[in-house]
Amino acid sequence: MSDSPILALRRANKSFGVAHVLHDVDLSIYAGQVTALVGDNGAGKSTLVKAIAGIYPADDGEYLFDGKAVSVTGPKDASSLGIEVVYQDLALCENLDIVENMFLGREMRKGPFLDETTMERKAREVLASLSVRTVKSVRQSVSSLSGGQRQTVAIAKSALWNSRVVLLDEPTAALGVAQTAQVLELVRRLADSGVGVLLISHNLTDVFQVADRITALYLGHVAADVSVKDVNSRQVVELITTGTCADLDLSSSPSAPAV
Repeated sequence: MSDSPILALRRANKSFGVAHVLHDVDLSIYAGQVTALVGDNGAGKSTLVKAIAGIYPADDGEYLFDGKAVSVTGPKDASSLGIEVVYQDLALCENLDIVENMFLGREMRKGPFLDETTMERKAREVLASLSVRTVKSVRQSVSSLSGGQRQTVAIAKSALWNSRVVLLDEPTAALGVAQTAQVLELVRRLADSGVGVLLISHNLTDVFQVADRITALYLGHVAADVSVKDVNSRQVVELITTGTCADLDLSSSPSAPAV
């Protein structure tokens, strides 16, 4: 793994009218690592993810990819860099099968016809590369899948396009214990394949199980950016709720303003 982040935001700001949502935010995502983005409701997590995805481009600051400044003014710019987003609603079509969902809007063709054989083969290959064993057939209708299987399909879809960064928005929300374990294993395998993963989650148990680093947001400020091995759940809760932690050395991390 490189010591340099594959994707980084530096001093990013975002306002909506008089509401200043992101304040000089620094964020780093590393290839082969899971970075967990945590924060209370209203901390700015969704806005930050949408800034990375080009939906709400930052008002100022630097957007770096592979160490070079890039301009991301829309989702196509982010997609062209190899950035994929799996939103909480998954954006899957229940009336289509797994192959049709994975290639939706990016269908492969052979002349005027869809190249069903190649798409089916590629869908199987990416599921196999992530060691997905819970899906019986790539021709299953999404409506027949469990919540965990649907999440698996959505994550595999993001990996299909040789993505380099994947943003996962609450991937275990509303899942049972067994399904959550399966999804977290998949997230870990995705990172182990060399992808940089940003995991947005309220569930600290999930975060400590799968993440390498934690970036905590508090009222639009980065309260801390720390290695998982250097903190415990109580300290992270304190960062989320107060923006600081009395017994945590944050000298090398950005910090929220005094409250």
